Amino acid sequence: MHRFLTLFLVSLLIVQGSHAQQGGNMDNVWSLERCVQYAIDHNISIKQDSLNARLARYTLKQSVLSQLPVVSANGSYGKSFGRSINPTTNQFVDAGYDFVSASGTGNLLLFGWMQVRNTIEKNRYSLEAYLADLDQLKDDVSLNVANSFLTTLLAQEQINISKNQVDLSKAQLAQTRAFTDAGRLPELNVAQLESQLATDSSNLINSIANYNSAVLDLKSLLNLDFAVPFSIKIPDVEVRDQMMVSNLQPEEVYQKARTHFGSVKSSILRVSAAEKGLAASKGNLYPQFSVGYQVGSNWASNYYNYITTPTGYTQSPYYALDSAGHQYPIYTPGSTVTTSPIPLGTQLNNNLRQTVFVGVNVPILNGWQSQYAIRQARINLETQELNEYNAELTLKQNVYKAHNNALNSIQKYYAAKRADEAAKRALDFATKRYDLGLTSTVDLLVTQNSAFTAAANLALAKYDLIFKLKVIDYYLGKELKL
Repeated sequence: MHRFLTLFLVSLLIVQGSHAQQGGNMDNVWSLERCVQYAIDHNISIKQDSLNARLARYTLKQSVLSQLPVVSANGSYGKSFGRSINPTTNQFVDAGYDFVSASGTGNLLLFGWMQVRNTIEKNRYSLEAYLADLDQLKDDVSLNVANSFLTTLLAQEQINISKNQVDLSKAQLAQTRAFTDAGRLPELNVAQLESQLATDSSNLINSIANYNSAVLDLKSLLNLDFAVPFSIKIPDVEVRDQMMVSNLQPEEVYQKARTHFGSVKSSILRVSAAEKGLAASKGNLYPQFSVGYQVGSNWASNYYNYITTPTGYTQSPYYALDSAGHQYPIYTPGSTVTTSPIPLGTQLNNNLRQTVFVGVNVPILNGWQSQYAIRQARINLETQELNEYNAELTLKQNVYKAHNNALNSIQKYYAAKRADEAAKRALDFATKRYDLGLTSTVDLLVTQNSAFTAAANLALAKYDLIFKLKVIDYYLGKELKL
């Protein structure tokens, strides 16, 4: 008995602490909308898919920029030793010298049979497909969070039901003890109610454990630190208001889902991307026309300017004779030669060379790489078409199944509601008869347990129905909120 009371007091403290925590700090109270947004912002899979979308965006940007001319520049500096040809003068030299060479090339594709344009469109469709996959993942995470949130709500509702059951059993036990002390009832009735109170307290502790486990599952789904204080905001949900979507026909739901559902959109976009990929592969079979421009120049350290300066005339030791035999002195001009290296800028300017050309590249044989690339592109297109068909078929099957589950949940909810109302009336009658001594404790406990089970089944049917209806909202593309 002492152990039972200890467990009972501990369970009450846990429940009271939970309610105090919920009402004490609003920052720790989480609504469904807050949970969904937090999960979208912190989910690892969403972050990974966001990185894939960023890579696809960069791929598209690079393919767009590939339309620009290809420009390259190169330069070299070196020192030559021994006999070699001077790259500036094209003469043989025996001495070493320093040299500089610089050149640049530009090439622009004029026409490539739409290969570049088709590649750009392919990458554009691929990026849109990645973004559609990302939206689909966000919707899936939102639905999973909604399911976990409603599971936590159900667990909290089970705590309230179990606590009410404990309070009822405590009141009946107190009353039965009073009747026993007065001699109206035997001690057996007290023992039976003490056993019932112990069972109800055990159910309460189990409900608290289930709630704590549900909170941990929800935190794990949110990627939230387990040590963060957490309590859920109990929404004011009217089941009747949620049932409007059940009036829609499944085909109508499917047609609306098909227009926005991420998995279908991405499969359609990937078919378009595969078609552009096939067109780009076919472009490799045809000639490509381009225009180019080249410019270059050289400098050498042994390329000099030679300057001759006259120094006057000198008499030669030889004489010239005329016809009469007279001698005349011969004078030869004198000069000095000075050298100076030609500056870098002057050499580069003097040696500047430019070339403009138009080129054509005709593919003849490259090991059948282009042919097999086309065949692979065709297979990829057929694969994406099958994926599109499968995505639409899967969506249609899931929508019809979800609609049928929602209708079944409505029937289960109303059946559970009728059973709960009947069980409450039966318990009320049984309690009154017990107070008058017209029914046994065993019959009262059976009726009381039936009422407890009916209340629990009603809570389960209620939240199951809300979730099934939220699944319909999910396919309709509505925001998941309570």
